[in-house]
Amino acid sequence: MKKLFAASIAAIALAYPTMAAAPPFDTPAPVAFMKDLSSGAILYSKNPDQRIPPASLAKMMTVYLAFDMVKQGRVKLDQMVTVRPETWERWHGPKAGSTMFLSPNQQVSVRDLLYGIITVSGNDACVVLAEGLQGTEQAWVSQMNAEAKKLGMANSHFGTSNGWPDEGVTYVTARDLAKLAEATIEEFPELYKHFYSKPDFTWGKTAGGEPITQPNRDPLLGRVEGADGLKTGHTEESGYSVTGSAEQNGRRLVMVMSGMTSFNQRISESVRFMNWGFRAWQAHPIVAKGKQVSTAEVQMGDAGTVGLVAPRDLTVTVPSGALPAMQAKVVYAGPIKAPIKAGQHIADLVIQMPDTGPQTVPLVAASDVGEAGFFRRAWNGLTSLFG
Repeated sequence: MKKLFAASIAAIALAYPTMAAAPPFDTPAPVAFMKDLSSGAILYSKNPDQRIPPASLAKMMTVYLAFDMVKQGRVKLDQMVTVRPETWERWHGPKAGSTMFLSPNQQVSVRDLLYGIITVSGNDACVVLAEGLQGTEQAWVSQMNAEAKKLGMANSHFGTSNGWPDEGVTYVTARDLAKLAEATIEEFPELYKHFYSKPDFTWGKTAGGEPITQPNRDPLLGRVEGADGLKTGHTEESGYSVTGSAEQNGRRLVMVMSGMTSFNQRISESVRFMNWGFRAWQAHPIVAKGKQVSTAEVQMGDAGTVGLVAPRDLTVTVPSGALPAMQAKVVYAGPIKAPIKAGQHIADLVIQMPDTGPQTVPLVAASDVGEAGFFRRAWNGLTSLFG
C-alpha cells in the first residue's frame, strides 16, 4: 500500500525574508477568485465556494468535452453535424439569447460550432454540437457531470449544455470554474490557443443577405497583455460574469468574477483584477532546471532510490518587491514502483507561505530505474521482512 511521503527541504528555504502581507485588492463583484498556474498560488479568494448560476460559463464544459473527443480522435474538427429543425425552432430569435444564427437542416462542422460557442456564445451551437456528438443534449449533459467529477469540481452540476437558466439545477463555483479553465489550458494547449482568442466570427446572414459578424465578448482580449480566453456569461439571475486567463513572462493567471451589475463593470473590474494579479505579484526563482532537490524511495527497482530534479526553472509567487518567509517539503506517494523513466513526474515540491496557501510545483525522476532482478527482489523481500 502506498503512503504519502513528505520530507522538509531546508536547503531551499530563503534567507533574509522581509515582512510581506498579501497585496490588497477590493472589488464590488460578490464572487472573485484568482490562481497563478505557474506556482499554484491562490492570489485572491472572495466567496470561491459559493454556488452560483454560471449562465454561459457552463459552455466551458461543453468545449472541454469536445476538445477531449478531438484529442482522443473520436471526433474530427471537419466532421459535419446537421441542425435539427426542432433544435432550430427552440434556439433562434430573441427568446434564445445569444445565437450563432444557424439554419434548420444546415450542415455545420464541429470546428465552426466550436467557434460559435467560444467566440459568440451561441446557445444554438451548444445544443447542436451536443446532439450531433452524443445523440441528445441530456446524454451530453451526463458526460459534462461525469467530467466535472473527474476534474474535482465538487460543487458544480450541469443541467444544460449552454447554461440556460433551469431553476437552480445548474450551478458552479468560482473555484470549480478555475479548475475547469486550468484543465482546458493544460490538457489541450493547441486547441485552446487556436479557438479561444479569435477576435470575431462570421456566420449566418441578415434578412438583406449581409453576412453576420459578431465580436468575441471576452473583456480581456485587447485590453490585457497576453490575454487569450476564456468565457463570459450573463443572465438576470447570475448578473455579469467572466472566467479569464492571460500569460505574461511565463506566468499564467486564471481569474473568475461573478455577480457584476453591468456590461461595463465586467470590463473594468476584470481588466483591473488581472492587471493587479500581474503587477502586485511577481515570480521568485527557487530551484534551477535540472537541480536535484531530494530523493524518493523506489519499490522493486534495480536501485533503492531515485533523484528528484526540477523539470524547469521553478518559481513561487510572492508580493512584488518583498520576500516572505517560506517552508518547503517534497511530497510523493511511495515507495514509487519501478520501472521509472527519467523525466517522469513522480513527486511535488510544496511551498508554504503566508497569504497564498500552498504552492505546488512538479519534480521529476533524475534517471531511469529499471525493475529489480531476481536476487535484488529476494534481497528487498528479506530487508522488508526484517525491517
